[in-house]
Order: sequence, then structure tokens, then C-alpha cells
Amino acid sequence: MNTVPRAEHPNPQWERENWKNLNGEWQFEIDNAMSGEARRLFAADAVLAGRITVPFCPESALSGVGNKDFMLAVWYKRVVTFTEQELAGNRVLLHFGAADFETRLWVNGKRVGLPHVGGYGSFTYDVTEALLAGENDITVECLDDTRSPRQSGGKQSERYGSYGCFYTRTTGIWQTVWVELVPTTYIKYAQILPDLENLSVMIRAELVGKGDLGAQVYYEGRLVGEAKKVNLCVTGGLEIKLSEKHVWELGCGRLYDLVLTFGTDRVKSYFGLRSVAMEGRKFLLNGKSVFQRLVLDQGFYPDGIYTAPTEAALIKDIECGMAAGFNGARLHEKVFEPRYLYHADKMGYMVWGEYGNWGLDHSDIANLATFLPDWLSTVRRDCNHPAVIGWCPFNETWDYGPQKKRQDNELLRIVFEQTKLMDPTRPCIDTSGNYHVVTDIYDIHDYEQNVETFAAHIHETEVSGKTVDRNGGGRQEWDAVSPLFISEYGGIGIHIVDDAPNKQSVSWSYGQSAKSYEEFYERYRGLTYAILDNPLIMGFCYTQLTDVEQEQNGLFTYADRSPKFDMKIISAINRRKAAIED
Repeated sequence: MNTVPRAEHPNPQWERENWKNLNGEWQFEIDNAMSGEARRLFAADAVLAGRITVPFCPESALSGVGNKDFMLAVWYKRVVTFTEQELAGNRVLLHFGAADFETRLWVNGKRVGLPHVGGYGSFTYDVTEALLAGENDITVECLDDTRSPRQSGGKQSERYGSYGCFYTRTTGIWQTVWVELVPTTYIKYAQILPDLENLSVMIRAELVGKGDLGAQVYYEGRLVGEAKKVNLCVTGGLEIKLSEKHVWELGCGRLYDLVLTFGTDRVKSYFGLRSVAMEGRKFLLNGKSVFQRLVLDQGFYPDGIYTAPTEAALIKDIECGMAAGFNGARLHEKVFEPRYLYHADKMGYMVWGEYGNWGLDHSDIANLATFLPDWLSTVRRDCNHPAVIGWCPFNETWDYGPQKKRQDNELLRIVFEQTKLMDPTRPCIDTSGNYHVVTDIYDIHDYEQNVETFAAHIHETEVSGKTVDRNGGGRQEWDAVSPLFISEYGGIGIHIVDDAPNKQSVSWSYGQSAKSYEEFYERYRGLTYAILDNPLIMGFCYTQLTDVEQEQNGLFTYADRSPKFDMKIISAINRRKAAIED
């Protein structure tokens, strides 16, 4: 029986056969005095005080630690064994899916590479030169100060406990750790650019060493395209004509398998054949107007916090969204793991790639140093996923801290422009909610619970060319031409005091909770129809998919994702035809 938690390969878009999952038990120690380096905890013969189950954060029950207090520094240690045969003629790459916030690495007591800064991006160390045949000590230190203005923490609480829409923190390693053995000539990275109109795919590869680059494309096991170039180094490009057309669309992933080779290196990947564009106020998928019926997904789990306990839990969340009539999700204030995106790809479920920017002082442009590299690394990692249909680096950047410091517009502009340079194929929202600086889509957050008042807000925007962000922002001009997106609304709580099977208790939500199921459905229908009936609006995002801790305004429960309402009713409301659709 396999006892390694989250044993599946963490990134199906970049998979080699010669890899080893390092999840499981590691030595572990909390270092709030930040004296671990002085105490030489990195030394190969040092022993840490406790144990933890990776990849779960120490705050979680699944980690075996369950410490929910602030931890300024944490240390990890384990032994990894390599044979002489494995090391001969190979490079060894040590990968971290994600670790929060600043990560440092030692191998056999020797410092390797530079610290990785950022809590969401994946990162890699080439540890070849530090390894020996036999047992090797791997030591990791993670520094994490959630209350620091230079650090993005997303929905992690800056108080001791959770409150409002802020939840349990995540410290240190929270995604899979694994090693790969690669030949000295190998593919470092590849951008995959499908071309629906010309029935082809372009591969732009970054290469280490010199060799012949090849690519084969398969659909359900059939070879449908291939290409090759010889004697390449540093970079290489291939265009592959496809003999069969299978379109990625909502509810139908239809993925092509891709095999890349460079010398003796072999990487398995995949892609979806689809196009994304904006035309006037409309969002186009494969050239057709599609209304974005999205749900806000926080990506929290009661036993794993940031980390899903199993792969099945990732699939379950997508199934919940689809069962409720949504065609996608805003992956909110967090970068989701590639394995989630893989299942969104397979199931034809649109998502917005976002970042957990809350906690960062957006008024200080110097904080680009901790934000931009990690954000761009996630765009680079996830840009090949067909399910990702847009980027949103920031959310609600107004009024930082007790001084209510205003956002630095240059910070937002730079991040927007760098995002578009990294990936010009998708729309980008500079900051969801006021105040926009430069954006492809203008979006509004409005948690008004009175249906008539909410509808009046929508109408005011339509006739005046002005918006009022009702979740803390202010009035801002809208050009009345750009696409308009109600990217947060709803958040309806419910307080049931009878003996109904889904009995609810009083807890935090937006505005006054509904006092019956009938009242909930009436409010949900009224708010949603006000959006769908407006010909200027290209999408909505309802808050939210599940309850999270004390925030009890989800359509599904937190513990087991069971439905709190009749999903036939919710789905029928969400699927109603929108005025903007063809």
C-alpha cells in the first residue's frame, strides 16, 4: 500500500518518467527566534525537534503538527538516497510546488542556490554538484511573516485567529516536493501555443545543451502531428500541423497529448485546441460569445488548509461548480496547484489565474521586488493550460493599513504590462474591483443584498458611465466601451432555525442572512437576473463555492462539500440566457 500523501505527479503538463515524490514524513522544527542558522540546523548531522507530513502546512491537521499560531521560521530535513548509476551522466533537479514565504536550501550542509521569495510560485534547484552517491541530507528553511507589508498572504489571517473573510494561515511547504533525474542535455521549459484557426500548434522551447528537438502530438493514441529540428541549443521552435481537429470547449476538454524529446530527454505534456479573445464588450471562446458564469473558489480545505487532502478533492470542487450551473471559477486570492488546473483542462472548466496579493502594501512600489517575480513565475508555469482564460494579479488594492494608503498606480501598471508581455494571448485585469489603472476588462464588486437596490446600481452604471464599487471602493469613470464584469456579488448567508436537514447557524456573511430557503432563492435569482439581463455585462462571479471556516456563505459545506441548497434551482438560475450572448 502506498503511504506517500499526494503521491500523484504534481504537474501532468511537464512529466518525466524518472522522478521521485518526496512527500511524507520529514523532520521539522519551529524557529520563532530565527536562530536556526546560528544553531547550524542545516548541518548534515543536525536533528530537528519534531516531525511533519509534507506537503501539508504545519497549521493543518494532516501535517501532524496542527500549530495555528504565528511561525516566523520553520525547518525541514530528510534523507534522500541516490546510487552512483543514477548520478552518472545526469543532472538532479529538486522541485518545490510551493512554499510560503522565503525558502532556503542546504544539501549535505552546503548552501545551494539563492533564496526563493514568494508563497505561490513553483521553483527548482539544480542540486547535482552538492550530491553524493548514497544518503544525502536535504534541509529547508522557510521564513514567513504574514504581517509584513512586503509579503503577500492572500486570505491568511494577520490576527491570531480567523475572522470575517480571513482564514487559517499557511506556513512553509504546502505543495509536493519531488526530484527529477534529467540528462545533461534536456528541455528546461516549453511554451505551447495552439492555433485553432490554422489547425496547428507552436512549441517554443528553452534548452540546456545541444541536440535535436522533436515533438509528437497524439489524440486518443493516434499520431496526429509531428515535427523535428536538428542541432539546436538555448532555444528552439517547432510548428506542428494537426491532421485532426478536436476543439476544447466548455464541458469537453478534448486534450491532445504531446511528447517532447531533446537528445535522450523525454517530456510528456498536453494541450487544448481553443482560442480566447475580447470583441467589444464580449468574451469570445473559439470565436463565439460566451457569458462567464463563474463562482468564487477560495481553495481552502478543513484538514489541509491550502492543500487538498487528495486529488479527488480537487476534482470534487470542479464537479460542485459544474453541478451548480457555473462554467468556471475565479481561483481567488491564491495560486492553485497545477493538478487542479489539469482537471479543469480535462473537464472543460474555465478559470481565472489569480494571486494571493492581500497583505502586500500596494502603496509602496518597492514591493514589486517580492511580488513580481513570483507572480510572473506562475504565469509562465500555467500559461499552457487551456482552462486558464485570463489573469488577475491583484484584488481590491485600495486603502492599505490603518492609514488607508492609496495604491501606487505605477505598481499596478508595471505588473499589468509585464503580465501581457509574458502572455499576450489572454485578457488581464489589473486589479479586481476599484481602482483600475490599465485593464482589458473593467470589473465591479457589489455585495448589496437588496435586489431592487442592486438592480439600480447596475442600471446606474449602464446610463451614467460611472461605477460604484460597493465593497469598499469609490466612484470611478468607465469608458462605456470596455467589457464590464460583475466579478464579485452575492455572498448570501442563511440562518435556518428549524429542524431542516441542512440546518445553519448564525455566522459571517455579506449583509443580512436569508431566514428561509425561499428567501435565499428569491434573492439569488433577483441578483443574478439583474446581471444577466444587462446587455453591457459579459460575466458574473458569485461569492462563493463553499463555506470557509467562519465565512458561511457558500453553496456547499466546508467539511465535505455537500450541497446546502437544491442545485437544480441554482443551476437553472445560473444557466439562464444572458442579454449579451449571441
